[in-house]
Amino acid sequence: MPPSTPTDTPPENRSTAMPAARARGLSKTYGRGETAVHALREVDLEIPAGRFTAVMGASGSGKSTLMHCLAGLDRPTAGEVTVAGTTLTGLDDDRLTRFRRDRLGFVFQAFNLLPMLTAGQNILLPLELAGRRIDPAARSRAAEIAEILGIERRLGHRPAELSGGQQQRVAIARALITEPDLIFADEPTGNLDSGSSAEVLAHLRSTVRELGRTVVMVTHEDSAAAYADHVVLMSDGRVAAGVGV
Repeated sequence: MPPSTPTDTPPENRSTAMPAARARGLSKTYGRGETAVHALREVDLEIPAGRFTAVMGASGSGKSTLMHCLAGLDRPTAGEVTVAGTTLTGLDDDRLTRFRRDRLGFVFQAFNLLPMLTAGQNILLPLELAGRRIDPAARSRAAEIAEILGIERRLGHRPAELSGGQQQRVAIARALITEPDLIFADEPTGNLDSGSSAEVLAHLRSTVRELGRTVVMVTHEDSAAAYADHVVLMSDGRVAAGVGV
């Protein structure tokens, strides 16, 4: 069951705190003319910092496109995206790649763990790819995250020796190791059974509550959205509603 109370943030601070991400007039169109598909239509949205936000909607509602534009994985046709104080729509490809690597974390439906590496090595991989030294401080941080996520005893195991829920928790730890400003999770429980899904969602909440991170999760499941502090509903490329939980 999801926790009974949302992440503790004083109500007076929620409206004044700088948002973790902001979209203004965000539009995304695929194709041209009569065959054009308007995935996003002038979306205005703010993602609160230090909160767990779920983005929901039916297939084709624009929820995944919204996440991809907010995360700098796709460029909008029009409008502006600002994340952690940086306007992404003004960055060239190289700077955008570095920004994603250094400031954002990603968790996808597919765990995308390297099978020849142990869980501990998979967690530290983003630091190696960024050319950062794997020093005792980095290993200590990896161990701390693993303990919070309940996988501290599985760090020497390879992915094939882990359950689906454990593999997804390794993927979450890997997303956290660079201390990102935001973590984007795209249907993170789509490949899991109900028990493993509940564990992963609870641990995503713990990254917000215990580590102070901001999580944006795309999901079509009401049960998954129940773990969030804030829910954004998408319909036909527009924000239909945004509610606190």
